[in-house]
Amino acid sequence: MEQISYELENVELTYLDKDILRIDRLAIYQFDRIGIVGKNGAGKSSLLKLLAGVLAPTKGIVHQYVECGYFEQVEAPKPIEADPSLLGKLHVPHDSQNLSGGEQTRLKLAQMFTHYHEALFIDEPTTHLDQEGISFLIDELKYYYGALVLISHDRALLDELVTTIWEVEDGKVKVYTGNYSDYVAQKKLEREQQIIAREQYLKEKSRLEKAAEEKMKKAEKIAQATNMKKEYKAKANRMFETKSKATVQKAFQRTAKAIESRIDKLQEVEAINEDRPIIFRQSKHVELHNKFPIMADQLRLVIGNRVLLEDVSFQLPLGKKIAISGPNGSGKSTLLQHIAKNSSYLTISPKAKIGCFHQMSYQFKQHESVLQFVKNRSDYDEGFLRTVLHSMQFTGTDLQKTVADLSGGEAIRLNLCLLFLGEYNILLLDEPTNFLDIHAIEALERFIRGYQGTVVFVSHDREFIKNVADIEYKICDNKIFLV
Repeated sequence: MEQISYELENVELTYLDKDILRIDRLAIYQFDRIGIVGKNGAGKSSLLKLLAGVLAPTKGIVHQYVECGYFEQVEAPKPIEADPSLLGKLHVPHDSQNLSGGEQTRLKLAQMFTHYHEALFIDEPTTHLDQEGISFLIDELKYYYGALVLISHDRALLDELVTTIWEVEDGKVKVYTGNYSDYVAQKKLEREQQIIAREQYLKEKSRLEKAAEEKMKKAEKIAQATNMKKEYKAKANRMFETKSKATVQKAFQRTAKAIESRIDKLQEVEAINEDRPIIFRQSKHVELHNKFPIMADQLRLVIGNRVLLEDVSFQLPLGKKIAISGPNGSGKSTLLQHIAKNSSYLTISPKAKIGCFHQMSYQFKQHESVLQFVKNRSDYDEGFLRTVLHSMQFTGTDLQKTVADLSGGEAIRLNLCLLFLGEYNILLLDEPTNFLDIHAIEALERFIRGYQGTVVFVSHDREFIKNVADIEYKICDNKIFLV
């Protein structure tokens, strides 16, 4: 029988009087392979830090029966020795100074895999990794002998590696058996069952309300009849009839109240919030008519002494969603930068209005609310703006937050909203999924599908590419070719 490696009992984690997590009991067994999912800010990383001993719970106990390796998403690599063979496999430069984001991630992975740990807690390991790095990670973890708990926005990675999903929502953890695709199927089934239960609840509530209304109407009719004067009847007969009718009236009223009590006791089933279709219209004055608004002929791209592209030619078609993939350092981001700058090495339509999303941290200085900020920069009606913001997880009081106070992740999501709402006809997106959770990535996929202009994006997320790309170009060995 498998031994318990980690256990949480009656754990509470609060921050500034806000409940982050409330867990009655959770256990990790020695060969568990667990994926943690949930929206940004739900508490996924906090849960991992509790397990790793980086955070102490406000209440409760975290039992740690084995030692662990911990990979933190935002932490820079520490000066720890790593296995030289792993450094070679991951193409980490010998000079560890001035490493790129991808190289830092690779170094941290090499350091983690250098020593065996009985449990691994890993937070977003694929950020900045190219497909080669992701493949290495999958191979290492696929044959890892121990407990694995993984946070990742890479759905294909979760499908490959985990057999249990922990969903963090409203401070609670719900456990699902299976990989990410199994979890999605179970959530879909839950959704369908909730829709049926909601329909049954509304139907029964309506039936009882009509029954109560009918009883009350009958009671009112009896009351009206009792008050009518009928001079032709004898006084004794009138008194007898009034008492009889009053008794029947009260019976109807009691029945109506009993029915109303049954209505109050009905278990209310909440309505499902359906995702409204999002179509970003293209205004007439930014319409493009070139069949190929971006073209290159015998392009040579050099950075310093390094040749990235050598004599390459391509035509990017109008209105298509075009993915650009390839290894780290192959020139993907540099190519997007040249398109954004309307480089003389390229032929770009003179009517091109280009909006860009870069791999960088975003911050706003304005003191407008989120909703007012987008209203002041868009011609769309408020209902549509709310739908777009809601898709990117700006709901309720989030809409009233001052944009200058947004976290880095919130600022990235708001910037993506602005791009798709803006007066552009070409969007360039450089690794837009890196710092998004799965819910935000799925919203971005809906944005791209509902965008009528041309989108050129760089990504290593195979699921994302599969879901939105019409065309994929790959840069490799100084060339670019159709996949």
